[in-house]
Amino acid sequence: MQQLIFPEYDFRIRPFGDKQEIFDIVRKRFVILTPEEWVRQHVLHFLNIEKSVPLSHMAVEKGLKFNTLIKRADVVIHARSGRALMLVECKAPSVPVTQEVFDQAARYDMVFHVNFLFITNGLANYCCKFDYIRNTYSFLPDIPSYKEMILTL
Repeated sequence: MQQLIFPEYDFRIRPFGDKQEIFDIVRKRFVILTPEEWVRQHVLHFLNIEKSVPLSHMAVEKGLKFNTLIKRADVVIHARSGRALMLVECKAPSVPVTQEVFDQAARYDMVFHVNFLFITNGLANYCCKFDYIRNTYSFLPDIPSYKEMILTL
C-alpha cells in the first residue's frame, strides 16, 4: 500500500483469497484492505496514539440518516457523555480533497453537529473548527488532541 503522511504503525494484515484484510482496532475485526481503509486505519491509530483519543470513544462507519438517505460517517469521535466531537472523512489517496468532499462532510455534520471536522486522503490533512454562534469555521494548523476537543464543550 501507498506511503501516507501519518507515522508508520504496526498493522495486522492477512491474506483473504486474492485480497488482503487489515485488523480494525475499533471494530475489533478484520476488514478488506482497500486504499480508503488503509487511510482510515492510519487515522484510527494516529488519533489513538498521537492524539490520545480512547478507542472506546471512536465509532467507525457510524450510520446516519440524511433526509431519506442512509449514509455512514467514516469516523466519529465522542465525548464520554456521548456527544459527537469530531467527524472524520477518509478518502483513498487517489481521491483529491475537493469542495465536493467538504460538502459531503458538511451534510453529515447536519446530523452530528460536531465542533471539529477532519478530512484526509492520507496525503493531505485538513481540520477545521466550527463556531456555531458566529456561524463560521476556521482551519487549524494541526489536529487537536482529545483533551483539546473536550475543552471545547
